Amino acid sequence: MPTLLIDYRNGIYAFDAGYVRHQLAAIHLIVDDGRAAFVDTGSNASLPRAQEALATLGLTAESVDYVLLTHIHLDHAGGAGAMMAAFPNARLVVHPRGARHMIDPTKLMAATEEVYGRDTARALYGQLLPIPAERVIETTDGMVLPLGKRELAFYDSPGHAKHHVFIHDRAANGIFTGDTFGISYRECDVAGRPLLMPSTTPSQFDPVDLRDSVERMIALDPEAVYLTHFSRLAPPRPLAQAVLQRLDDFVGIALRAKKAGGDILASIRAAMETYFLAEARAHGVTLPDDEILSIWRMDIDLDSQGLAIWASAG
Repeated sequence: MPTLLIDYRNGIYAFDAGYVRHQLAAIHLIVDDGRAAFVDTGSNASLPRAQEALATLGLTAESVDYVLLTHIHLDHAGGAGAMMAAFPNARLVVHPRGARHMIDPTKLMAATEEVYGRDTARALYGQLLPIPAERVIETTDGMVLPLGKRELAFYDSPGHAKHHVFIHDRAANGIFTGDTFGISYRECDVAGRPLLMPSTTPSQFDPVDLRDSVERMIALDPEAVYLTHFSRLAPPRPLAQAVLQRLDDFVGIALRAKKAGGDILASIRAAMETYFLAEARAHGVTLPDDEILSIWRMDIDLDSQGLAIWASAG
């Protein structure tokens, strides 16, 4: 099936990474003056889709100047080594905390196996390919890189992960948010209104940093935000208010579970399942309960783990 390329008509394109299920993860492609950059990579299996996207736009592997990572969780960075091998002129751009794990992904894969389980992690991501150090650019807060005639600015955005950045495309006035601005699956849209949930996955979740990072994005007054899960949302300001309110709700769930004692993770997960269903219904989602939970199951599991780790450490 041909890759569907979404054209936002501002030099930004998106396509489905083919990760796990339809429209779970987006890869974004920025094009300006014949030069290209990918934002996040999906897994190794996403590479043919990236190559097809280039071909659709009349571009070649040599047109790619950058592979940009918002962070190194493998649904965002698992295909980075494969892309770098396929695009000979590209430089990988990544937070300094993530760079060493892209150069030598051994520890990154081990950590992923700890979260997902060995068999699931390997089925999802295969073998991670190392990237030569000389092809890696480490970001600094506020750094700007040229792409064609446009500028891409990089800003530290901890909270979801310490190695997270967001990328401001100044020409389009759009921000590539990775997971910092949350997650929104198109199946839960109601009359064009997205349902947006925070992402608190393990193991570096910090609610204060996450709130600061979201507010820092909004301070730039972007026209739209581009989420890896899943793509363009606008206008961003009211959505930021919604995701920050739900962040407070998540924290409340975790703190109540900690206060109650017992199995904190099990308590959080049960409460999160109830919360996700209630928020979906309040939003107007009419899908059956089991279908809503199927869409959000991976996120509920990972968010609960991240909240449990944070609450237990506090």
